[in-house]
Amino acid sequence: MKRNKAKAPRYRRILLKLSGEAMGGKDGYGINPQAIKELAAQIGEVRQLGVQVVIVIGGGNIFRGLQGSEQGIERATGDYMGMLATIINALALQDALEKQGIPTRVQSALNVMQVAEAFIRRRAVRHLEKGRVVIFSGGTGNPYFSTDTAAALRANEIGAEVLLKATKVDGIYDSDPRKNPQAKRYDQITYLEALQRRLQVMDSTAFSLCMDNRMPIIVFDLFKPHNLRRVVMGEKVGTLVTG
Repeated sequence: MKRNKAKAPRYRRILLKLSGEAMGGKDGYGINPQAIKELAAQIGEVRQLGVQVVIVIGGGNIFRGLQGSEQGIERATGDYMGMLATIINALALQDALEKQGIPTRVQSALNVMQVAEAFIRRRAVRHLEKGRVVIFSGGTGNPYFSTDTAAALRANEIGAEVLLKATKVDGIYDSDPRKNPQAKRYDQITYLEALQRRLQVMDSTAFSLCMDNRMPIIVFDLFKPHNLRRVVMGEKVGTLVTG
């Protein structure tokens, strides 16, 4: 009797883009230990499949540069404050992952050597080859660039096969499904369509960077149990953005 071979993951190296709000649980503010524990469990699931995992994390649960500038904080200063918030989130996620026995390294685009390594592409790839999860924090290290753009940049730099954009909805819609019950969900859409229709899932710089380098994007609901594993295994989850 022949045994069925276990299905191999569709992707071997992924970049997972997490919003800061994912760290705050249902409220989306601050750091919720239970929410982080659940995130770590999903990441651990895919790592057990032999998938190399890179994470870029936002800081909106603590501070947003754009909101700060609207309240009178100088824009560049506000953006740097937001970058520091991403480092706090990265350290919290690292702690949760390591408590589950998952070796993790945090690299930062800002120089904070007491708590994180500097971003060095070759070192990051080496960590992945040794089975470690790598969290990139500090955005790109430059003001006026979002963490979505940082995710697109890092995905291309480290040779990820796909950029996974984790959200609280199950894909890309033509309008906000929380406000419009008639909103249409896309199973697949091109980069140009996403840009032309101004679908506010990622900013235009991030979309353009992925389009120029043919980096596929999958937008999916991370808060549904095992969804990350399903995406990695190649199931049709969320919305695929491709050329």
